[in-house]
Amino acid sequence: MRNARALTAFSLAALLAATVTWKLSAQDKPQDKDNASASAPGKEDVGGRIGSVTTHIVTTPVTVTDRSGNIVNGLGPKDFRLTDNGQLQKVDQDVAIYPISMVIAVQANAEVQKMLPAIQKVGSAISAQILGDDGEAAVIEFDHRIQNLGDFSSDPEKLSAALKKLKPGSGSSRLNDATIESINLLKRRPDNRRKILLLIAESRDNGSELKAREVLSAAEFAGVVIYAIDISKFVASVTAPPSANRSVLDTRPPGAVYAQGPMGGVQTPTTISQNNMGNWAPVIKDIYDLAKGIFVPPPLEVYTTYSGGRQYAFKSQRELDQAVSDLGQELHSQYLLTYIPDKDVQSEAGYHNIVVQVLKPDMKVRARDGYYWAGTGKAP
Repeated sequence: MRNARALTAFSLAALLAATVTWKLSAQDKPQDKDNASASAPGKEDVGGRIGSVTTHIVTTPVTVTDRSGNIVNGLGPKDFRLTDNGQLQKVDQDVAIYPISMVIAVQANAEVQKMLPAIQKVGSAISAQILGDDGEAAVIEFDHRIQNLGDFSSDPEKLSAALKKLKPGSGSSRLNDATIESINLLKRRPDNRRKILLLIAESRDNGSELKAREVLSAAEFAGVVIYAIDISKFVASVTAPPSANRSVLDTRPPGAVYAQGPMGGVQTPTTISQNNMGNWAPVIKDIYDLAKGIFVPPPLEVYTTYSGGRQYAFKSQRELDQAVSDLGQELHSQYLLTYIPDKDVQSEAGYHNIVVQVLKPDMKVRARDGYYWAGTGKAP
């Protein structure tokens, strides 16, 4: 299922997440903050040259948690095992700190109007706990329209003001189209920034022109990691204003409905993950085109799982505040593992499957499943 896709430069990113390629000639190698753009986490290029040797460096943000879900700090390169297309790679650890560029895309339709006041209050928390001094954020809202409420800014007051502009609209929710618009905004940011999309929405689409598989492909090539705070369908349906034309909502919780598998069994996220050979991203895109009777996750799950992000729940102001705090802790506690793929791996064009393991017991790893690479054209 590896589709060979030629790359020019493409930006990547996090946990399950980011690919970076640097030009490693002596004059290009960054020595200080002013040269940070030469080693951006989220940039994939065709590689630099040292003499006549093409050098392709991959960087993958990794989140490690213990059995209770707590972030694990203090690990080093020797604590990880990483394979690229099944080949064991020698990893190093990038300790540089890269500023965050974030788009906050909020569903603002009639279904969630009573949830918006809580969302309007989180601007200062996002600025302090996620963006920090050097981070920046833009805000969009979507129903049947996609509207920019605030351009990229590092000013906490501007972020809060943008979120306060949220207003409920129609009954539509163009989640997929809003996601691709956010990706387009992020891919134009400088390459020395981590590119993060935060979706605050229900995990369903209503009215988009694009399909989830197209959006996921765009995120992979743009180097965008997607996180989501899922507005509960049940809470949204209970709090939504009555409408004579409103369709009946499925109030079952996300993940409760799974299609019957090809052998007659019920497919769950766990069994699908196993069947998909370790959450290999191209598989999920092919499912949307070809598979019948196989579990297809809702958009938020697809975007977060395969881009390297994470999905949080949102039913109250307290849970929303906690989700923002947890997201900030994760982004600032990730390990940036770097490696130069073996020459035979570099020669392989198309999708490269990454598997990361921690060589310690009772720990879980989240990192993106892979990246696209044009290949060097020949094996050594």
